[in-house]
Amino acid sequence: MAESTPRTGVLVTGGGQRLGAAACEAFARAGWTVWCQYRASRDEAEVLCARLRGEGHTATAVEADIASEEGRRALVAQIGADGPLGCIVNNASTFEPDTGLDFDPEAALRQLGLNLIAPLSFARLLAKSGRPGDGIDRSAIHILDQKVYNLNPDYFSYTVSKLALERAVALQAQSLAPAVRVCGVAPGILFVSGPQNQANFERASRANLLRRPTDPADVARACVFLAGTPSVTGTTLCVDNGQHLVPLERDIMFVVDELLKKDPKP
Repeated sequence: MAESTPRTGVLVTGGGQRLGAAACEAFARAGWTVWCQYRASRDEAEVLCARLRGEGHTATAVEADIASEEGRRALVAQIGADGPLGCIVNNASTFEPDTGLDFDPEAALRQLGLNLIAPLSFARLLAKSGRPGDGIDRSAIHILDQKVYNLNPDYFSYTVSKLALERAVALQAQSLAPAVRVCGVAPGILFVSGPQNQANFERASRANLLRRPTDPADVARACVFLAGTPSVTGTTLCVDNGQHLVPLERDIMFVVDELLKKDPKP
């Protein structure tokens, strides 16, 4: 795997907690200059970056509204003024429970805006930030979801946004080449989310081919691998212990809820 130079920066959106924090850690320890974007998780982002700096890495927490084009442009310009930006990990996303019958158009637009338009915009801005012959290998990594390969109708608008982003991986790779490589990473269930409780998560996280939880650090390392491998573009890695190969009629958390009603033991 090609190594990044210490001054090559990576922007991780939604980097203050959960998978974003794992990605910030993995990139920092691989020698990248990390920019940890947050909107509401100031404390978590600041503590994370302070800890990484204490370990001898370069990490900065930066507040930004990435739901607007103005905010995205300002953020990329701010980072570019400090040093070359080599990678953007489009991790920030939002999801709200809905179905194909009851989705609210305004809520659906919010999810499409953050989950689809923002990543596409960041990749485009990254492509425009370079100069021919500057020697920087740039990449955009879109964080997807194993649901794009294992469809069920729950979280309808969220799923539509991730489906569109998955299709855009190859399309953007073609459109932005040779300035930027575009790749995807599709994780399985990683954290307790939505209406889920810990007991539900413990079971749901093992509903995959390998019968074990997916380590967020594995997903983060996959991002570092893609960012550091110049020959890879237009492809998506599933990092989910094979969850996408276990078809379910509903989202895993709801299926496990039904099982827990029959057998309440964790």
